Parts: sequence; structure tokens; C-alpha cells
Amino acid sequence: MAYQAVFKRYEIKYLLTVEQKECIQKAMEPYMELDQYGRTTIRNLYYDTDHYRLVRHSIEKPPYKEKLRVRSYHLASADDTVFVELKKKYQSIVYKRRLSLTEQQAMKWLSGEEHYNGQSQIADEIDYFLAYYKTLHPVVFLSYEREAFYAKDGSDFRVTFDDQILCRQEELSLSDEVWGNQLLEDGKILMELKCSGGIPLWMIRVLSGEHIYKSSFSKYGAAYQTMIYPNTKGEFLYA
Repeated sequence: MAYQAVFKRYEIKYLLTVEQKECIQKAMEPYMELDQYGRTTIRNLYYDTDHYRLVRHSIEKPPYKEKLRVRSYHLASADDTVFVELKKKYQSIVYKRRLSLTEQQAMKWLSGEEHYNGQSQIADEIDYFLAYYKTLHPVVFLSYEREAFYAKDGSDFRVTFDDQILCRQEELSLSDEVWGNQLLEDGKILMELKCSGGIPLWMIRVLSGEHIYKSSFSKYGAAYQTMIYPNTKGEFLYA
């Protein structure tokens, strides 16, 4: 599948049991195909201000929110490719812009040690974001196991299943192994439906038949509420 740098789509989340996932996967068989990477461990570094301004705003469920992260699809050494992603959500539509760089280039750029090498509108947007929020730095390492499926008919409909969602505030590097606090209850799986238009009728029938309903679960939001906020004692409430 081709590399994509710009996304505009809906991303609808559901918390499933193992049995519900199996039912959905069975219904998907005529329509969806597992992508070429199979089951993948995804690593993310989430950036925020000293006072966690981005995540605190996000969990208030505003009409507009934004975040910055660096993602890798494997344990990344200095010369391995990672993705710097600027993600915005406005009135339920997700806009994602991303650039691929080496891990070393990404870390030096986002820390202010080096400028982005090249001409790119996406890089300009990220530079503006960094300048606007001033104190952005990695605050959470978040990883999970993902299975991603794409539509056989060539449409942009995607389905992902995430489990083993782990977060930590130590060893904030994409070159470290995955470990941390679990964010999902045992036996729970996060499913996301991603599409620019409507959800296919066959999927709607499965969701309706199994009484599966949307969830507002946010990985970084959950990490903040369960791991970070309890230790701040509300000190950033009005910062």
C-alpha cells in the first residue's frame, strides 16, 4: 500500500470484547483484507506542554483539538524511518498531516536542535505548532499491538484492532522496548473504523446486531487521566 502523507476522514471508536471482535472479523472476511504488515507493534511519543495543555483541552471534548506525536512501526534506531504526525479534529472530522524522517532527524527537529531539511507545507505547519506552544516535549510513550484491515473494493474504508495498549513516562524513546501501564481492561479491544464517507452497510448490520456502540476512548487522554493527573493533584487545572 502506498505511503500517505495527508488524511481527512472520520475515525469512529468502539470498545469490544474478544467475542465481539471475532464476530466482526468473521463478517469482514468477504470485504476486508489484513494489510501487508500483519500484527504490528506501534510505538508513539506524544508531545505536550509543561502543563499538559493539549491533552487537558482534548478531554474537555471541544469542537476543535490538536496533537503532535512521533510514531514508529518497529523498534527504531537512529537511522530508521519514523513519522512526525500533526493530528487535528474539527467537528468529528480528523485531519492528519505527517512526514517521514529518520528517528534522529525527527528528534533533533522537534527538540529545536536542527531545522527541517527541505521545503514542505506540512513541515511549516509543524514548525508553527512548535512555536505556538513553545514548551512542547515528549511526555508519554504509548504503544499497542495493531491489526489493520483495508477494503478489497479499493475504497478508503479501514478497520483497526488495538490491544495491549501500554503507556509510561520513563524511557521516552522509540528505540526502547515496549512496557508500561495497561490502559484497557483485560479482554477489551479498541476497534477504529476509518473512512471519508459512510460506513458500509454490512458493517452497520454487524454493529447493530451485536449491540456495539461508539466509544469516546482516547489513548493519550486515558494515559493522562489514569497515570498523569492523579500525580499532579490538580496543579495544572488553571494553567
